Amino acid sequence: MKRIGEREQAYVLQVLDGQLRNSAGHVMTTRLEQAFATRFNVKYAIAHINGTATLHSALVAAGVEAGDEVIVPPLTMSSTTLAVLHAKAVPIFADVDLQTLTIDPGDIRAKITPRTKAIIPVALYGLSPDMDPIMGIAREHNLIVIEDDAECFLGYYNGHVVGSIGHLASFSFQSSKHMTSGEGGMVVTNDLELAHRVRRFNSLGYAGVGAGEGKITRDDLQNPAYERHVSLGWNYRMPELCAAVALAQLERLDELVAKRQMIAHLYDEAVKGCAWLKPQRVPPGYVHTYWTYPLVMTADNIEWAVFRKKYMELGGDGIYAAWKLAYQEPFFSNPTTFIYPEQSKYGKPGCCPNAEALQPKLLQFKTNYMDLDLAARKAESLAKTIAYFDQV
Repeated sequence: MKRIGEREQAYVLQVLDGQLRNSAGHVMTTRLEQAFATRFNVKYAIAHINGTATLHSALVAAGVEAGDEVIVPPLTMSSTTLAVLHAKAVPIFADVDLQTLTIDPGDIRAKITPRTKAIIPVALYGLSPDMDPIMGIAREHNLIVIEDDAECFLGYYNGHVVGSIGHLASFSFQSSKHMTSGEGGMVVTNDLELAHRVRRFNSLGYAGVGAGEGKITRDDLQNPAYERHVSLGWNYRMPELCAAVALAQLERLDELVAKRQMIAHLYDEAVKGCAWLKPQRVPPGYVHTYWTYPLVMTADNIEWAVFRKKYMELGGDGIYAAWKLAYQEPFFSNPTTFIYPEQSKYGKPGCCPNAEALQPKLLQFKTNYMDLDLAARKAESLAKTIAYFDQV
């Protein structure tokens, strides 16, 4: 099994055969959007150039404006927070659950103020947050929920595919994700007006685009009186070549996700019985898709770097650390980063104690092996590493 195979190559050649002419454009993107919406049980899907642009578009479509507050978890890639800053809004950090590692609905409720406009729960490592109480809080306070599902494709929460629960959802096709086009992303929604706003924002505010239409007609373009731009927008559109690869990957998505889940099972077996390595808890009714396989190391007498070094000595590929919490990154303490002073008021040390305690202890193991035999050897290396430290 190859990550990029014959189908991806065939679709790319179809685009190249069209000589990248504008008149032939958007065919693959349209196919991708329609297929993605069907696969994720939503009405509208709008392709983007990357999975940070998707969040920016979703926030603007949700009506988030300068000075509004958006609740986010700190334990995730900082793009979630950066997108809030791109929208000129204020990120408010809600803590995470110590076992699932995902955003805590109780702390979301505690962080709501009259300025709160939206919530961005993140499906961390491939596991959905607890969406029912989050949607309940949103209804109670008239908030928009934007799922950040960059790490979760075909995950499920209480019978619902992840991405179909919030008002909008954002996916990433960056090269490490379950499906990839090198770079790219998708915003999905069931709301027609939100879809219109997303499309116009990612297409330079063009008048001729909408929820299901991402290309201006030739008649419009050749009309000297045509008024193109009806709102402010960015050029966040996905190129046809990326759409071709993403479409082929989408058609293989079940296979790609299943492979990661099988590899996660190998790691499960390797850590079974280990008292000081704790897997991410998967509650009943959830389906985890394992963008990576996370473990929390609770042994105080084993240094993170020492464990990683021994794992590599015993045949492992290395271990990724969790990201620094967004508000611990240098940019967040730099006043020149922010458009408005209030954007730097929040995210001080101690605001999310669970996330702060977890971040230095998290180990992320690769699940993107295309060869199951190779993955099995890496899981065996993990088991040997655990045995080594149990004997020390």
